[in-house]
Amino acid sequence: MIAVDWGTSSLRLYRLDAGGMVLERRRSDEGVLASAGRFGEVLARGIAGWDDPVIMLCGMVGGRGGWQEVSYLDCPAGIAELADGMQRFHPPGFDGRALWLMPGLRDLVSDSVPDVMRGEETQLAVLLGHLAVGSHLVCLPGTHSKWVGVRDGRIQRIATAMTGELYAVLRQHSILGRLMPVEDSRFDAFAFDAGLRRSEHDGGLLHHLFGVRTAGLFQQIAETALPSYLSGLLIGHELRASGAFSQKPRPAQVHLVGNDRLLASYAHALTSLGIGVQRHPEDLAAHGLHALWSKRHAGRSIPESV
Repeated sequence: MIAVDWGTSSLRLYRLDAGGMVLERRRSDEGVLASAGRFGEVLARGIAGWDDPVIMLCGMVGGRGGWQEVSYLDCPAGIAELADGMQRFHPPGFDGRALWLMPGLRDLVSDSVPDVMRGEETQLAVLLGHLAVGSHLVCLPGTHSKWVGVRDGRIQRIATAMTGELYAVLRQHSILGRLMPVEDSRFDAFAFDAGLRRSEHDGGLLHHLFGVRTAGLFQQIAETALPSYLSGLLIGHELRASGAFSQKPRPAQVHLVGNDRLLASYAHALTSLGIGVQRHPEDLAAHGLHALWSKRHAGRSIPESV
């Protein structure tokens, strides 16, 4: 089976064996935005040499503006609803192969404004069967960070923070970025922690953001450390808005899913604030797609493969 995690800005492809183990990985920057109007061409090039008959796709490729839109499922939902919500489609150029799209999830009740996810639900599908009975909090950091409440194996609520996108916009297209170096690969723990502490103060995010500039102007924070300060400030505000700190008692642990660099920042922030973490790799999406495929076809003598 081929598992495809096709987000807004990246494309991740995995070739899996019958048991769901990853045999080969490929990745490109041809996300949904860059692939508009030529999805078939991009996918065919990405899986060249892989002849597996089943191709499972998740992420924004199944959203509005993607290859083919698949309606959202409503929360609460578990692995059974996700498996049943998969939709097969038949694009030209893939004769003899079965392509399936994931539906995504929407939360209509946790707030007055709906919230959604596409792609992350496949990562969560792996966790749902392994988390103990009871309530759990999962964070999936990224361009649009997701905070997900899980109870008894079902996704109950979704809350999204545009932390990653806001960080990129401020770094590249605002007055704040003019004081910062072009590269921000260096993590400065002191500056990051200063940003976290600043997020506790009165004044709100908009006021605190301007303080990133003045902290640089008056050399409270070195220019090379300003990206870490900005990151700590934004993540601090995200954590405090997530509900993790308003719960009584606070959750003992947050499950983090994503790439190592992002998880390191979030784990640092959470543990410094007294909350434990358990990390999970970003390629859970591949294993989740395999788990959902297996769930849908459990007990069928002839799978819907071709």
